[in-house]
Amino acid sequence: MNNPGLQDIWVYLSATPLLGLTGTLVAYGLAYRFYLKTNSNPLANPVVTSVAMLIALLLASGISYDDYFAGGQFVHFLLGPATVALAVPLYQQFSRLRQLWLPVLISLICGVGIAAGSSVLLARLLGGSLEIQMSLAPKSATAPVAMGISEKIGGLPSLTAVLVVITGITGAVLGTKLFEWVGVKDDTAKGIAMGVAAHGIGTARAFQVSSRMGAFSGLAMALSAFATALMVPWIVDWIQGVMG
Repeated sequence: MNNPGLQDIWVYLSATPLLGLTGTLVAYGLAYRFYLKTNSNPLANPVVTSVAMLIALLLASGISYDDYFAGGQFVHFLLGPATVALAVPLYQQFSRLRQLWLPVLISLICGVGIAAGSSVLLARLLGGSLEIQMSLAPKSATAPVAMGISEKIGGLPSLTAVLVVITGITGAVLGTKLFEWVGVKDDTAKGIAMGVAAHGIGTARAFQVSSRMGAFSGLAMALSAFATALMVPWIVDWIQGVMG
């Protein structure tokens, strides 16, 4: 019996949901190896590289995103358990959290307010439509929350989803370098900043730096999603009222 060649394997995978699952795992595996080869250079963030690989694969093969996601959804499903698992490292840092609850609260409110307010103001000053402004406002929250907020305040959830991904990737790539430039050395402070500004993708990057940074980033990501849902509609109304 002849051994199956690469073409036979491709034909089989492309006709089943296994393509999305296999492609995602292989792309991330290769991206992570490349990341390690660059001595963990943030510009080689495995999320960025694997996304680029998958986009190239879909464009080259002509496979639609819906067909890809039929298999990719299995990895997507694991986001829920992975998010819940963030409670474990956070529990290990609970004693430090009790000491810092007030600075964390103040940082959270300031971070959410600045992220939403600056986005809306810049879009408004640059001539962006009202829909674009509303789509930008919740971009620093995790995707499901941000899309729900965008829909409620008159934005485009699909555009918000793209902006959320861009925000997370940008934060993951530039965040650690920015901390070096401004002289921030405490992993707790860096984790809170990363979680507020860059949600899940930033939190994944934070765990690559240290467990403490990842734990506080996960906490900030969860709390900022809640704070964004409460604060963004009020911030948007206030800016519209002030600027007419």
